[in-house]
Amino acid sequence: MTLNRLRQRLENSLEQYGARYVEVSKAIFSQPETGNNEYFASQQLTQLLEAQGFTVTRNVAGHETAFYAVKDSDKPGATVAFLAEYDALIDIGHACGHNLIGVTSVAAAIALGETLPQTGGRVVVLGTPAEEGGLAGPGGPRGNVKKRFVEAGLLDGVDAALMVHPAGKTRLTETTLANNHLYFHFYGRPSHAAGAPHKGINALDALVLLYNGISMLRQQLPDGVRVHGIITNGGQAPNVIPEYAAAHYYIRADSREQVEALEPRLRAIAEGVALATGARVEIDHQVGPRDFRLNPALDALLLEELTAAGEQVDRSPQTSKVSTDAGDISHAVPTAHPWLKIGPDDLIFHTVPFREAANSEQGYQALIVGARVLARTGLRLLTDADALQRIKSDFTAQQRRGS
Repeated sequence: MTLNRLRQRLENSLEQYGARYVEVSKAIFSQPETGNNEYFASQQLTQLLEAQGFTVTRNVAGHETAFYAVKDSDKPGATVAFLAEYDALIDIGHACGHNLIGVTSVAAAIALGETLPQTGGRVVVLGTPAEEGGLAGPGGPRGNVKKRFVEAGLLDGVDAALMVHPAGKTRLTETTLANNHLYFHFYGRPSHAAGAPHKGINALDALVLLYNGISMLRQQLPDGVRVHGIITNGGQAPNVIPEYAAAHYYIRADSREQVEALEPRLRAIAEGVALATGARVEIDHQVGPRDFRLNPALDALLLEELTAAGEQVDRSPQTSKVSTDAGDISHAVPTAHPWLKIGPDDLIFHTVPFREAANSEQGYQALIVGARVLARTGLRLLTDADALQRIKSDFTAQQRRGS
């Protein structure tokens, strides 16, 4: 069967099931679930896959709402994986468009799976919850789920991984920032703030000093490094000297090495203010996502397919200042994470306008366009051995450079 006829099979699949995909995306949008709570979304996506002959394993990599789906031709060939995200943000819902991402990847996988009898190979969908973070049960792991997919061997045998993220502009994959989390817990001694202030040790004072110390540190940070955080507990009543106070900070930088080099400086500030105030500090550490490793050969295929789909690809120089645990996948296998326009050029992630765009006609049109682009790119990987070899060579070269 010719490549054009295989492409037509992709189109036929998207046309046949397109209305259903939009329906599922709208349902996920209307029932937003935060990280590791995406039971409804996970069920919706796995039901779509099972109905089209995928074998689905649920509750993988230590996360109840994660899944691994595969359709195998039983013939030699490449393995193409699609990354599905489907968690929502706290309070603001699907303001990062994950209701679109998960369904787009599933739609692309189903369409590509229909060509397997002719192409050979396998199609995999990795259902990865909690991209925005979230605790997996009492005492369970926070965030960075894709790292656990790698550690669980769920990327073994995968030749390339693909996904597309909604945005204000259509762009190719960009570098993202590595990210670690620090959780600061200060413990003091409570006392009545008016009657016996001299008997207390104020945990909030220590936390405020930490906040100010980190703020002053920022003026000495290298370009591209970001440190930002929130106070998560500042006491319970204004007339009681706080016995406990807490904060959650992110450290972001261009590489894991930069993040890890900065972390001791934040810890030193915390230990210093504890000494100054008499409070005790405990620091919890969480390893966040890695920086994203680009694959120029894979992005070249995506550029061709985005252009063929009628997208105006913004090629102006730009480095993304966000973090994503897809970065961990990109260090394991060649990975692409392009961006697809769903609204105005100045659309900003994690805002109400972005949430509205994720539930708009343009957003749902982008879902189908994104599925088409991903499926056609996957088809190239299954049918063009030379292109796949260039992608693997790029990945090997990046590994050697350590970028």
